[in-house]
Amino acid sequence: MRIRLGANPIIWSNDDMRELGAETQLETCLTQARQIGFEGMELGHKFPRDARELAATLGRFGLACVSGWYSAQLLARDARSELTCLRPHLDLLKAVGSSVLVFADVSGAIHGDLQRPLSQRPRLKANEWREFGRRITELSAMTAGEGVRLAYHHHMGTVVQSEEDVDTLMDATGEDVGLLLDTGHAAFAGADPVSLARRYASRIGHLHAKDVRAPVCEQAKAEDWSFLRAVLAGVFTVPGDGSVAFERVFRELRNYSGWLVLEAEQDPRIADPMTYASLGFRNLRRLVAEHIQ
Repeated sequence: MRIRLGANPIIWSNDDMRELGAETQLETCLTQARQIGFEGMELGHKFPRDARELAATLGRFGLACVSGWYSAQLLARDARSELTCLRPHLDLLKAVGSSVLVFADVSGAIHGDLQRPLSQRPRLKANEWREFGRRITELSAMTAGEGVRLAYHHHMGTVVQSEEDVDTLMDATGEDVGLLLDTGHAAFAGADPVSLARRYASRIGHLHAKDVRAPVCEQAKAEDWSFLRAVLAGVFTVPGDGSVAFERVFRELRNYSGWLVLEAEQDPRIADPMTYASLGFRNLRRLVAEHIQ
């Protein structure tokens, strides 16, 4: 597999603020995704969690299951306890042929709280990173043994947000722990997605492509907004509609093989999902053709 284009349903229905897109039926999301040309979808809260039902639902639209987000609590649990909690999700991914696990630790995370500013996000002390990394590495070996590679998702409002956090995480984990590079979250956090792509090209196991509207991003940081307030204000958009230098990012990833997933959580009443997903798809297809394939 070289590059396959997938989409995340957060374009249509938000998982952190479920009133955004609450009225949109799953069938609408899948119909539009297939019409646009996507080959697969990541999971969201409207998807069935029974493997047969999920496979049948996606199959009706000719879509593969790309992966699905998992919220870990490895600061409170050891790797084996986490695997027990992960088991239903891991088994679902395996049953529908997904080979990558979107993984983020949400211990103390605030990304789902409209009121709490990003300055209050959790941070690890210097002496906590090694044990955190050891647990992720151990868990990653367990999932890899079952044919699913863990890809760690750095995310605003969590313990792994900044470029320094990503660097520290990569240093604290084994080479088999994959990185999910999310261009939008990197840029929002003040990280350089081009530099991250360059440094960790060999470890990037999954890609989320979204753009950032720089003026909104700067205002959100200057006024210490919450993550969801920034989302509502339009901090994210699809590739080609913001400030991320995707051409430069993709040049660093010319040897990448796997899913490339379009994301852009916005208010669907303001940013029509079909319009923006179509724009993002066209731009990603061009970027892949010019710089990767």
